[in-house]
Amino acid sequence: MTIKPTNFDWLNLTVEETLEPELPICDPHHHLWDSRSDRASQRYLLDEILTDVTSGHNVVSTVFIECGSMYRSSGPDNLKPVGETEFVNGIAAMSASGLYGKPRVAAGIVGLADLMFGDAVGPVLDAHIAAGGGRFRGIRHRACWDPSKDVPNSQPTTIQDLYLNDQFREGFATLAPRNLSFEGWCYHPQIPQLADLARAFPETTIILNHFGGPLGIGPYKGKQDDYFPAWKNAITDLAKCPNVVAKLGGLAMEINGFDWHMKQRPPSSLELMEATRRFYEHVIEQFGPKRCMFESNFPVDKVSCSYNVLWNSFKRLTANYSDAEKADLFHDTANRVYRLG
Repeated sequence: MTIKPTNFDWLNLTVEETLEPELPICDPHHHLWDSRSDRASQRYLLDEILTDVTSGHNVVSTVFIECGSMYRSSGPDNLKPVGETEFVNGIAAMSASGLYGKPRVAAGIVGLADLMFGDAVGPVLDAHIAAGGGRFRGIRHRACWDPSKDVPNSQPTTIQDLYLNDQFREGFATLAPRNLSFEGWCYHPQIPQLADLARAFPETTIILNHFGGPLGIGPYKGKQDDYFPAWKNAITDLAKCPNVVAKLGGLAMEINGFDWHMKQRPPSSLELMEATRRFYEHVIEQFGPKRCMFESNFPVDKVSCSYNVLWNSFKRLTANYSDAEKADLFHDTANRVYRLG
């Protein structure tokens, strides 16, 4: 999650006119944090996200996804992540006042509850719901794990085969009765485990994050062509689970190995699209537009491109899609899955 703290001048080396500026967008995946936290290298609060979402595209709503921000400093450890929901709900309330413009920032909130507590996680989920002001929609318990020391695990406590763990699944079973969804964030070798989880809990909506994390660092550097067929097969199998929907984005992170952040200037929207289109096209083909949603993953993906250029790349990809397909991909699927009204 490394971000150049002063990459604004670099991002401005690639400036584009906004494509299809009237197309409504729900951005279903972004974070909020303060640079005073050891989890972030760059402030990204209401002012910063508003600068991005109002930079040309018609972003009408967003969904916040947990990122370890503003945890409670005291009290039981299992309840400390509820502080993040309290923090984000405050920003969401500010945005909903209308004083900060049209976009409804954090209209939906996804937090963290440690499912390894088993069925004892229930009170934590209830605390999130109470703190969310009617905006809390689900949790993300990151499962990214790889045996290589050159590939970062998503959390220090992340264990191998998390999705297959019996205690984790005991906690997972507490989501559906509360009408809460689950964000599936893993690396590409783990996608079959997410499919196994989806089949075991067909009543729980699972949202695949970032294409299942195609890696391009460590032992995977330069190996995308080698593992792409296996990734395709895993996605095809996952798409057979009707309770799974897919987020389309998050490929501009350093872990994906495109190394745009090391170039003399940021990529154009055409360069972004051409480099990543095989991932997008396969997921859309398998899941269909009604089970897919474009995402920004900002400010993490800001390491490689601006908000305007990123969404332009999505619009270039869908230039020949129907109006109904575009509506699903850019707004309606996210709006429905996160119950934004």
